[in-house]
Amino acid sequence: MAGEHTGFNGPVRGGTPWHEECGIFGIYAPGRDVARLTYYGLFALQHRGQESAGIAVAGGRHIAVHKGMGLVAEVFNEDNLRILKGDLAIGHVRYSTTGASSLVNAQPLVFRYLRGMVAIAHNGNLTNAHELRRELGAGGSIFQSSTDSEIIVNLIARHSREPIAAALRRCQEELRGAYSLVVMTEEQLIGVRDPHGVRPLCLGKLGEAWVLASESCALDTLGADFIRDLEPGEIVIIDGRGVRSLQGPRASHRAHCIFEYVYFARPDSTLDGETVNLVRRELGRNLAREYRVAADAVIPVPDSGIAAAAGYAEVAGLPFVEGLMKNRYVGRTFIQPTQEMRDLGVRLKLNPIKPILKDKRVIIIDDSLVRGTTSRRIVAMLRQAGVREVHLLVASPPVFHPCYYGIDTSARGELIAAQYTLEDIRRHVDADSLHYLSLEGLFSSVKRGAEEFCAACFTGRYPIPIPSPEEATKYSLEG
Repeated sequence: MAGEHTGFNGPVRGGTPWHEECGIFGIYAPGRDVARLTYYGLFALQHRGQESAGIAVAGGRHIAVHKGMGLVAEVFNEDNLRILKGDLAIGHVRYSTTGASSLVNAQPLVFRYLRGMVAIAHNGNLTNAHELRRELGAGGSIFQSSTDSEIIVNLIARHSREPIAAALRRCQEELRGAYSLVVMTEEQLIGVRDPHGVRPLCLGKLGEAWVLASESCALDTLGADFIRDLEPGEIVIIDGRGVRSLQGPRASHRAHCIFEYVYFARPDSTLDGETVNLVRRELGRNLAREYRVAADAVIPVPDSGIAAAAGYAEVAGLPFVEGLMKNRYVGRTFIQPTQEMRDLGVRLKLNPIKPILKDKRVIIIDDSLVRGTTSRRIVAMLRQAGVREVHLLVASPPVFHPCYYGIDTSARGELIAAQYTLEDIRRHVDADSLHYLSLEGLFSSVKRGAEEFCAACFTGRYPIPIPSPEEATKYSLEG
């Protein structure tokens, strides 16, 4: 939904509110069809990235890989899954947060170094990517992609005299930013989480097999048992000897991404002891405790607004109505060269049920409001459907600051809350009223204290040093 809208005092760039990060998966299952199991695991994580998908499989002395642009079902078929034979595998679904959306940047990355072959899949962003790339380049390293993930590959190679787990432990001392990794040699599967634990990674068991995944929903899909989340800074090694753990550097405090709970994670996932659906319901309940609006019904923006809307309706004592239907067969964003086509793109994804909405005063609940463009189109659709009043309530605080830790958000100048007042935004989206959840309401929706989360997009308090504006752009490594 790219484009520009000239509203109130200046332009607000269009676009989907947030872009996903990446999803990673790994399995150690000798004697089983690890490629197909990884395929199913990636299907469960498809919501985390839709640009490319890949699977690497290790068997004996070789690692085979197949990857391509598109969704999991578009990249893989019976023929290419059949040839991926081995005892362990890793997989990746990508939304590009550093580097262009191209096949050369698709993961897993597979390479050969002093100790053999290694494959890696990465979720997150390195905030010192430029510094490390300059240093590695000066030392003779060659880069074939424009992703920060390849920097990790070169660091592993630099420490190649040590076993892979020890090399990764050395890498952790040099890396800064957010990262969860699954790494695979010909015989070992390894999971790594950054010292702050910004991005999620969990461990599961499927019979005698072991599984690593970004979210527990991937374990559920396979019928695997959830064992635990990896600790911040932890390295988990899985091989023929079983599972063992190596504790790497740990920050003075955790900084789990709060937006995983607001939007990114699937509602049936459990992250760091919090069930996402229950957190979102509590966000809605707290929103109702803070703002009561006279209305006839509460409707969600599907899908991420559903749980919050149910929570709001429960506390407010109002009917919960599915007033917007989502076309679940619409995947990636279409090319939309004109304003008319951009508006059609929203209608392809969402359609109001007119008989339910006509002449009603409705509260519409969304998970977040970043640029305001999509919200404006949804409000316009509701008014065209005959809605009498539209009250937009947002189940998270205003987004004032960009993310540097693995989410492709806009620059600060494109974030509507950073540029305009609440009343300006209300007029822009054409709602009868507009309310955001407070920071207090956000943090009281989770069990852990506020100090254990990264909420920099709301507060501007970044737990990890951020890059300069010139180095923070998505395509800054292209050169």
